[in-house]
Amino acid sequence: MAFTGNYSCNTVRTGLINGTLNFSTDTFYLALYTNSATLNQLTTAYTSNGETSGGNYAAGGLVVTATVNTALSSNSSTIYVNFSSPAWTGAITARGALIYKAGANGAVCVLDFGNNVTSTGTFTVTMPANTSTAALIRLV
Repeated sequence: MAFTGNYSCNTVRTGLINGTLNFSTDTFYLALYTNSATLNQLTTAYTSNGETSGGNYAAGGLVVTATVNTALSSNSSTIYVNFSSPAWTGAITARGALIYKAGANGAVCVLDFGNNVTSTGTFTVTMPANTSTAALIRLV
């Protein structure tokens, strides 16, 4: 099944509420996937099904560092989370990615690149700006 969009996984919401997900202390990973992967808001955990290969990419992906920030104003506040931009070398093709914490119910979000992205040099997943209006996760 093809990628169908970017998703915040349901498990991120429940994990924040029940305390099983902590962006300040947990270790997160970013895994790359081909268009044959089935990832969406119902994804609960890392899977090797449809995972990409090639270059120096290894199953499970790379560790990404979460950064938690708060933007305060007189009438609102936004807590936002962004991640470091991982990079691999060699010939790699991927259609999207999954950010996750290892274990059950660790899926955070699905990233759809929009089409296959191929690199023969360095394959970098560039995260958005780490601001209250652009970060990957924003709680208003």
